[in-house]
Amino acid sequence: MTDLNIEPASRLVPARELFGIDSSMRVPVFLTPSEQVPEIDPAYRFNPEVTLAILAGFTRNRRVMLQGLHGSGKSTHIEQIAARLNWPCTRVNLDGHISRLDLIGKDGIVLRDGKQVTEFQEGILPWALRRPMALIFDEYDAGRPDVMFVIQRILEQGGKLNLLDQNQLIHPHPSFRLFATANTVGLGNLNGLYNGTQVLNQAQLDRWNIVATLNYLPQAEEVAIVAARVPHLLARHGEGLLASMVAVADLTRQGFAAGDLSTLMSPRCVISWAENMEIFSDPALAFRLSFLNKCDEAERPIVAEYYQRCFDQELGESALPLLALA
Repeated sequence: MTDLNIEPASRLVPARELFGIDSSMRVPVFLTPSEQVPEIDPAYRFNPEVTLAILAGFTRNRRVMLQGLHGSGKSTHIEQIAARLNWPCTRVNLDGHISRLDLIGKDGIVLRDGKQVTEFQEGILPWALRRPMALIFDEYDAGRPDVMFVIQRILEQGGKLNLLDQNQLIHPHPSFRLFATANTVGLGNLNGLYNGTQVLNQAQLDRWNIVATLNYLPQAEEVAIVAARVPHLLARHGEGLLASMVAVADLTRQGFAAGDLSTLMSPRCVISWAENMEIFSDPALAFRLSFLNKCDEAERPIVAEYYQRCFDQELGESALPLLALA
């Protein structure tokens, strides 16, 4: 991909073949991978509806936003699809430190022929727009207003970026794609769980062609993911232990939905619990260090009850004999 104006060679592959979904869609797969292509995670589980939404973004150049609770794998879902399409991908976290200059670019001092000269250094948007690149804006609803209006310029299909300071009009590469992930889909921080998120401009939100919701997986699939991430734990203690762990996580999610808890266990947290269990060799201790200590003190008895119901033991007890640390 030395010439950025050339469309990379690709072939059309049935989505059913790549992702195991019931669809007749055929998706382009680049023949030559680059260093920006994410690595394939063979253990990743694809949500059929969300997969179709993301594939529509890749095949039809639609702007796709994924909304959902933390730890549900929104960004990873996009990356894993890009990995199987050999599509270069980069992520930008729209935290409060990302400025307009970070996106557009700014003048910087560089050394040319032994002399310091001022030269324009392009930001992430011009860099990505010129390339066959899937650009993902993480935490999209946490972006600053001045940053969001810069992004609005490229949200429309074929949207061009005008660098006024450089007197340049950048046309997007034919294989440039734009995605975003958000926890609140632009409605603001209604429950206090996602402090720092903003209410999105509805005119901008309307420019996203597709908005999909990614929820947590069914328990059996989540158990399979944890087992794939921590195979040593599965081999040592069997699937029953992992099923109990996921059952605890599911109870915290039900408690959160009912208003009994102010936080919940994401799949990411369950995997951390499993990984910590390999370190500490005690599910109760690993649970306290992985999740319980993050909870409000007034809510910890509720979480302890969830643990007792799933493991049939008090949280203060060890559900497994302590093992010698390796």
